[in-house]
Amino acid sequence: MLGAARRQLGSGPMLGQVLRRLRPAAAARGYSAAAKEMTVRDALNSALDEEMSADPSVFLMGEEVGEYQGAYKISKGLLDKYGPDRVLDTPITEAGFTGIGVGAAYQGLRPIVEFMTFNFSMQAIDHIINSAAKSNYMSAGQISVPIVFRGPNGAAAGVGAQHSQCYAAWYAHVPGLKVLTPYSAEDARGLLKAAIRDPDPVIFLENELLYGESFPVSAEVLDSSFCLPIGKAKIEREGKDVTITAFSKMVGYALQAAEILSKEGISAEVINLRSIRPLDRAAINASVRKTNRLVTVEEGFPQHGIGAEICMSVVEESFEYLDAPVQRIAGADVPMPYAANLERMAVPQVEDIVRAAKRACYRAVPMAATA
Repeated sequence: MLGAARRQLGSGPMLGQVLRRLRPAAAARGYSAAAKEMTVRDALNSALDEEMSADPSVFLMGEEVGEYQGAYKISKGLLDKYGPDRVLDTPITEAGFTGIGVGAAYQGLRPIVEFMTFNFSMQAIDHIINSAAKSNYMSAGQISVPIVFRGPNGAAAGVGAQHSQCYAAWYAHVPGLKVLTPYSAEDARGLLKAAIRDPDPVIFLENELLYGESFPVSAEVLDSSFCLPIGKAKIEREGKDVTITAFSKMVGYALQAAEILSKEGISAEVINLRSIRPLDRAAINASVRKTNRLVTVEEGFPQHGIGAEICMSVVEESFEYLDAPVQRIAGADVPMPYAANLERMAVPQVEDIVRAAKRACYRAVPMAATA
């Protein structure tokens, strides 16, 4: 594997371009006025394409990313356009190709390492944490590791306990990593571009079930210069009665819950976290100080989860604003069942969010008023 990587990266025009630090400007793309919607899959593909076009040091590697055009077709067309020096099919050895990617980042390249599922990143976790996340600190800033680890995260459907875990809390625990969790096509495009340009290692957690979802996009989002800031949440829906925080697929569930709640007179504010590390604590606390109630939503296990961290942030900074206990919605504290009916019970549903929001709101109402 190492010999193959030397042949791919150690010679040829790509390395020469990188050493000369060339970064040509991305060509402007033309869009028709009718281009109003985009799938998450196409958003990711276009972001990869534009960043590879803009910077010759960017390359993609992983299982089936080239000839097969990606297990989920995220890299469709990239091999034909950029060739095998920059779209590298690897053997099934996450530890091997992740280590090679980190080494390439040490040398000034900008690798994008695709995991077919983030569950497989556990095979490479030593390289991600000990080699990528810690090197900048341990070298006193002399070594930068501009690398992106990306792929589907969390539950899909019927793939069992070993292929259904959410790794947001796992990687958010580690200093030196940035952890991004896109929901919409806008998120996918803007955050992936930001991740590729960032000088630090970024964990980019996608969701398999969102790849085919279409979202409205503006002309600004479709522009090749579009990029979202890392560490900033987005208020997807404004409200005044309760704050609901969510990320990735759970943002859609939170928005559905907010619509149901609105019909019952409860105005919910939905925050799309976008970035788990760094976490936009300011946006969360500002919303809680307005609504005085909080519901956190995540797919992962409850213990030591993202919701627990958000709750602690609010307790530390906005405790006196809370009119009710924080409600936390998370996946069941069990390995993911394979049976479809049990799987549904193990993952948060829209009705769970609705119940939690009502519980938060009604607890704040005097008992006499509820009789």
